[in-house]
Amino acid sequence: MTKDIRTHLLCPAEKHGAFRLTDQLRPSHWRKVGDIGHRFTRRTSPMNHQAITSTLDEVPFADLFLSPLNPRTVVLDAEIETLAANIKEYGLIQNLAGLREEDGKVGIVAGGRRFRALALLQDDPRFQTVTVRIAPDEETARTWAASENHLREQPHPADEIREFGVMAQAGANVAAIGIAFGVSEAHVYRRLKLADLPAPVLDALKSNDISLNAAAAFTISTDAKLTLEVLEAIRGQSYSENRIKQMLKPDAIRDSDRRAVFVGKDAYEAAGGTLTTDLFADTTFFDDLALLEDLFAAKLSDVADAMKAAGWRWAETFPSAYVGWHEIDGRKIDRIYPVKGVLSEDEAERYDDLSERDDEDGLNEAEAAELAALQDFLDGDWSDDQKAVAGVFVYVDQSGDLRTSEGLVLPEDRVEAIASGVLRGRAEAGGAAPKSPISQKLRDDLDRVARGARHHAILRDPDILLDLLAYQLSHNLNWQNPLGISTTEVPNWPSTEAEGYNLDPRLSTEPPRDMHGKDLAKSFRAFRSKGADHSRGELTRFLAAHYRGGDEKLSAMIAKEVQPDVREVWTPTAANFFSRVSGPYLVDLWRDLLELAEDHPTVTTFAKLKKADKAAKLEALFSDADTRSALGLTEAQVARIDGWLPEGMS
Repeated sequence: MTKDIRTHLLCPAEKHGAFRLTDQLRPSHWRKVGDIGHRFTRRTSPMNHQAITSTLDEVPFADLFLSPLNPRTVVLDAEIETLAANIKEYGLIQNLAGLREEDGKVGIVAGGRRFRALALLQDDPRFQTVTVRIAPDEETARTWAASENHLREQPHPADEIREFGVMAQAGANVAAIGIAFGVSEAHVYRRLKLADLPAPVLDALKSNDISLNAAAAFTISTDAKLTLEVLEAIRGQSYSENRIKQMLKPDAIRDSDRRAVFVGKDAYEAAGGTLTTDLFADTTFFDDLALLEDLFAAKLSDVADAMKAAGWRWAETFPSAYVGWHEIDGRKIDRIYPVKGVLSEDEAERYDDLSERDDEDGLNEAEAAELAALQDFLDGDWSDDQKAVAGVFVYVDQSGDLRTSEGLVLPEDRVEAIASGVLRGRAEAGGAAPKSPISQKLRDDLDRVARGARHHAILRDPDILLDLLAYQLSHNLNWQNPLGISTTEVPNWPSTEAEGYNLDPRLSTEPPRDMHGKDLAKSFRAFRSKGADHSRGELTRFLAAHYRGGDEKLSAMIAKEVQPDVREVWTPTAANFFSRVSGPYLVDLWRDLLELAEDHPTVTTFAKLKKADKAAKLEALFSDADTRSALGLTEAQVARIDGWLPEGMS
């Protein structure tokens, strides 16, 4: 009898030697009492407490349903699929608990996630009959439903890190670890990145002296002594991850530094340099600053040598990320400029055609290359005579790109440059010009009169004025704006990008075109040729993007006319809102939206979740119809959720 009893109580995987159940399968505690499947009773309380007599029934899965008493009303599909994989591999380690109804069916009051996972496994005969602990009455069932969720404790991250690491060292792959622990492979990867942390760091994490993010910062350290010193310094303190990394790598340079970008990882490692990878920030550190600076200087010097070999009189490396005006003006350096190219009549016609089509519809690859070649020719090149008396500053900009400042004539070379015709003398440049009889004040007045005449004339053509405004707003003309109107940026794009944000594409695509070096007259003609509708469309979308509202009364009047609705374009998600507020705020919001008491099981269960899970469930509440249906929301609650906005947002 004992053997038969135990066989029926084993989960499918245990029958094949995969697992042993240690807490429920003591044969001396069970006796056979009925004829519905196999039923057993268990003494579940110590002798000095009132005994609760429960039974274990083997119930066909088809006779099970999720009881309204079960507090797990919202679950994530991915979590259930992961749990199903775990059960399929290892069996149902913990039984379901339920209450038998008058029709013989059993409502599951504890084990809602397991019940949903089993539903995915009904093509497997092993799970078509399930062992269920049956409550003797509804009061007991309610107690079970609440207590199981209240008493469930998530494993501490430090324990998970160590357990996952042990399994990985034993040869288990990520998928196997994920199935064994009922977590996603991504979760396993995150924990395994921390598995090689020193024991003192994991101990500090376990004792909650440091946060999980702080522990992750220690993965970049290669100095055991410094690791312990930093750990003691930050223990119980609120240091940021970046600050901890700076303490662990005080002399290291990030791979985004301009020197690191210019030198490159391959050249640095080939010279014997070591790199440290930050597993959590997609960042690599160059550990040897002195070596990196030597390589940077040497590579820049090689470029300078190449410039001199190309004919320049001198080439000077510049350590800064830019060449300031004081470097040139302060050293009394003169500048010369490339000799401009002159296009033939056919080349000029071709250039105009390509430029106009580039402004309108764009060019194919061959045409773009042809236009670039013509532009390079127009921009000009340095003659051998110019290079013979001038030099170059060579430097690396903030992005790590090589830059040159060419055509620089030193004071000691000025006489030679003038003699060769490369540089004009100061008198020749205009110093000897006769003094104008027009005073500067009179010149200013005359300029204003001429400007007024232009204003007077253009006033007769309002269409061209509106087209100019539309053109100026939709093109980045820098200092060459035709209208004396400046705009102030009115930001409407959050740092979370398009997450949960559905703005009219006219406001978020096609920013003003960069017109640097372009022929503005040709470009404006092409713009006007697209017609009034195009011009008005550009004017509308850019004026809308610059709308700020005005004072309170004007803003209210405009709002009454156009009826803005934030929820028309924005839906709160985990990324754009819920993950950016506190856990208690999320609990209060969940309770408020569902109109539940603070001690309601749905609220208390939600409160025990990790913040990321809270955020995910609230995102589902706002955007997933199945979640709302599962919660049984009323029309009023749905309307409240659909209209909800964070305080201060309107």
